[in-house]
This record gives sequence, C-alpha cells and structure tokens, in this order.
Amino acid sequence: MRMTPRRLAIGMSLWAPNLFSGIRVRRFAPDWTSAEVALHVNAFTRNYVKTAFGGSMSAMTDPYFFMLVRHQLGGDFVVWDTRGEIEFVKPGRGVLTARFEVPRERADELRRRAHGGAKVLEWFETDIVDADGDVVARVRREVYVREKRRVTEARGARAA
Repeated sequence: MRMTPRRLAIGMSLWAPNLFSGIRVRRFAPDWTSAEVALHVNAFTRNYVKTAFGGSMSAMTDPYFFMLVRHQLGGDFVVWDTRGEIEFVKPGRGVLTARFEVPRERADELRRRAHGGAKVLEWFETDIVDADGDVVARVRREVYVREKRRVTEARGARAA
C-alpha cells in the first residue's frame, strides 16, 4: 500500500506517543511541501501550572521537517532529524498549532547539495501559535541529508 499524505496524517495522529500526548496531525499537503500539527492542552498535556508541557510542544515538532524532506527527496537519500531547539515565549493554553513548510525549491537545493554523498545539515524554523495567533514558542529543527551510495557503485568499488 502506497503512503499518501492523508494516510500518514491519520497514522501519525493514531501513533501512541502522539495520541496520548494530545498531538493531532491535521494534514500533510498532497505534494509533501507542508504539514500542520495541533496540540490539545488538557489535563494530560499540561504542566504543574496548567499550561502546555514543554516536552509536548517539542514532541509536536519533532519529525515533521524530516518527513517533508524525506518524502520530497525519495528513497535515494538518507534523511534524519538530528537536533532541535525550542524557545518558550509565553504560556500555551487551549489548542496550539505548528505549521511546517519545505518548499519544493528548498528540497531541490538539498538534493543538489547532497548529490554524490555529501553530508548536508539544514535548519528549519516554525512557530507554535495559540488560537489567537500569538507565538507560544519558536522552534528550530536540524535535518541531515545525504545521497545513498548506489549498490552497483559499492560493488564496483569492492571489485576494483
């Protein structure tokens, strides 16, 4: 069965770490250039002072830039989420939303830079906003990209 944006959004929303953390994937764009994720702050996802738990906000941003890059570049590339940074701006309450964007041009540039097996580390940024559109947190995620060695190239190198 082919992975579609809709199937991935449903699967990620039902995946136990997201399901039990109040994280819901609203959508992946049909061309894999964007995604939108929501965090429902409730009794299970809030901290001691009844605002969004920082770990939940970090978790809601963890794999999405990686996934968008991975789906745009395809199976000939190794893609990993390598690290993240989060700056908490104000207390988060209610439903928080993060939107992730990797324009086709940026993915094409990553493909070009990683061609031939070069290691590429690229930072992506997004904001987590509340229902009023106020920024609750600023997030940066670093993604690793490298073109895979071809099996035939690897065999040829061993034979030589």
